[in-house]
Order: sequence, then structure tokens, then C-alpha cells
Amino acid sequence: MIRIGIYGYGNLGRGVERAIEKNSDTELVGVFTRRDPASVKTVSGANVYSASQAKEFTDKIDVMILCGGSATDLDTQTPEVASLFHVVDSYDTHAKIPQHFAEVDKAAKESGHIAVISCGWDPGMFSLARVYSQAILPDGSDYTFWGKGVSQGHSDAIRRIEGVLDARQYTIPVEEALEAVRNGKNPTLSTREKHTRECFVVAKEGADKARIEKEIKEMPNYFSDYDTTVHFISMEELRRDHATLPHGGFVFRTGTTSENNHHVIEYALKLDSNPEFTGSVLVAVARAAYRQQAKGQSGARTILDLAPSELSPLSPEELRAHML
Repeated sequence: MIRIGIYGYGNLGRGVERAIEKNSDTELVGVFTRRDPASVKTVSGANVYSASQAKEFTDKIDVMILCGGSATDLDTQTPEVASLFHVVDSYDTHAKIPQHFAEVDKAAKESGHIAVISCGWDPGMFSLARVYSQAILPDGSDYTFWGKGVSQGHSDAIRRIEGVLDARQYTIPVEEALEAVRNGKNPTLSTREKHTRECFVVAKEGADKARIEKEIKEMPNYFSDYDTTVHFISMEELRRDHATLPHGGFVFRTGTTSENNHHVIEYALKLDSNPEFTGSVLVAVARAAYRQQAKGQSGARTILDLAPSELSPLSPEELRAHML
């Protein structure tokens, strides 16, 4: 059994917990939170501990899955926790991944641990689709569309703004751009031409809504490159109309292999629950991290550095017989 800890217990932490229940070779040791452990009730009834107690579990946990947000948590949490455990995170600020990788790699190598960063569906499964497709069609173009769905990372970034109680952010593909790519027209598209962003925000009483809207629209790496609409709503409306967390998207590679032969590769995800699917990816990656550490390896990894067979609970013989 692969003994797993969950560090941070929000939507993603609950998604990881549900994924552990679905994988017979994993077990949950406990949940670690910065909140009062007595105030946290887990889905499975797992034990809850203070984050400060994590260091007491270094011999009881094989892999710690970090479920904090990329905006303010994982850039510091992952290197810190990697000094104690083999770790997996879902860091999704694409522009800062190289910097995050370098910092985590240093901490993991110094402590002799494996740390797999930026795992989920993008970065993660979509990253794999892009790499495979480029390798197969070197003469071509890449396109990635997200949504329509709730972005956990962008919603979390809004919630970190002063005066915000809660928020949901929807990423929405521009339909005309999506269809042009699907039909092999190979358009040249700017970031703004591919997606719009729609935000539903619950502000604290008396908060400066104009300032909040300005901060959202000007936030680098999240909203500044997009046409963004901000709606201020009540908590009741948020709970009634935006309780679920669907998402998904498409990765395309269009290319040619000769003058008259054109090809379109399309990889699509349609997700009822963004955090539950992301949690499922994290648990599969934890399996790969466990296998790599068993070989005495250390340092940072991404999903691009893992063999597909390392993610699967099946043996090499079973994979060859049933998956190849």
C-alpha cells in the first residue's frame, strides 16, 4: 500500500481523498491543515492534524500530496514540504513553472526526495497531449482551449484579493476560434482571441467593488491578457447558481506530413468536477513518485518525466497484454 498524506483540505483535498478511495493500492494516513483540525470534517472520516504536525509523520507517509493554491501557497509550501517528504503538487501558474521547478528541485535533491510538480490536467494531461502531438506532427501548429468551466486556480486568486468573500471564475473558449482550429484553418490567434473570462464575486460588506474589479482585470498571469467580465453577486446566488465545479477543454495539433495530406489531432476532456479529476491525476502521479523513490532517485519531476507505466497500478505484463 502507498501511504498518502493530504496537505491542505479544500475542494482539491476532498478530490484527492475520493481518488484514494478508488485506488486499491493507496491509503490515506491523514489530512494536514492550517485551520483548527477540530473544525475540519473529512469525507472519509480520515484523521485531521495541524500542518505543524506533519514533521511527526515522516516515517508514516510515503507521498504527501499538496492541495494548496498556486497563487500564494505552493511556491513556498512545495519546497518546504519536499524537505520532509516525497511530494506531488498541482502548481498551475504556467509562466512560473521553470522557477518553481528549480526551487523545488534544489530542496528535493538536498533532502533526497522525489517531488513531482504541476500535475493535473493542464498542466498535466494536456501537457502530455501537446508533447506527443508535436513529436508526431513536427510541421504544424498547437492550440489549447480551456472551458467552459470553473478554474480553481483563478477562482482562488480572486479570493485572495482584499474584500472578497468568495468567487468563481469561468474560462470560456471563443467559439469562432475553436471551430476554425477544428476545421483545420490554422488561424493565428492571440491569447485574447481564444478565451474570455467571467467572474462571479461575493464582496464583503462595504468593500470597494471598483478596486476589486480593477485588481482582477489587471492581475498578471491570470486576467490581464483576457477580456474579463466581473459580476458582483450575493453569497446566496453563488451557492445556488455556482455550486458545482465543471471544467474541461481541448488540445489540438494541426499539421502536414506531405503537400496534400493534412491532419488534426484533438484531445478533449469534459469534467463534471474539476477538483475530483485533478485529484485523480495527483493520486496516479503519487504512485509514480513512490516507484521512483523506491529506485533511490531524487529531485523535481514533471509529468513529462514519468513513464506511462509508472502511473498505472497494472503490472508491465498486464499493460502489454491489455493496453498495448
